[in-house]
Amino acid sequence: MTPFGEAVRSLRAERKITLKAMAADLEISAAYLSALEHGRKGRPSRALLIQICEYFGIIWDDAEALERAARLSHPRVVVDTAGLGPRATELANRLARSMRHLSPATVEAMHRLLDAADRPRARGRRRAEAVPPLADEPADVQAPSLDGRPAMKRPHA
Repeated sequence: MTPFGEAVRSLRAERKITLKAMAADLEISAAYLSALEHGRKGRPSRALLIQICEYFGIIWDDAEALERAARLSHPRVVVDTAGLGPRATELANRLARSMRHLSPATVEAMHRLLDAADRPRARGRRRAEAVPPLADEPADVQAPSLDGRPAMKRPHA
């Protein structure tokens, strides 16, 4: 499961919405939504991300958090080490080879290391901007704008 999939599944569970019902309301297939949740498909398109935010009625920080989760949810990552030193290439290869065997505690420790390394780079800009853009958005696009979009069917409370 991806961070985006976990977030969407959690939102559905909180509101007691089935995957089939949500997929029908969003006019996508249940198989596609399931594949997004389980990480068998790449990140959602920006348009689908906005639809999902509107569907759940989430805005501002919650919408940014879901966008960040989507940006960090590509299940097959390519690490380009061209132009970096041999140790960087070695690290990328070792991580790729070892990923499936790392304990949850090791994964969390690595997240803390990367978070600490990101802090100096993220000064003066929003944290979400330090993450690569979604596949169908230009690199200079920022948080999703929910203004002016057609209303989506909302789940029943």
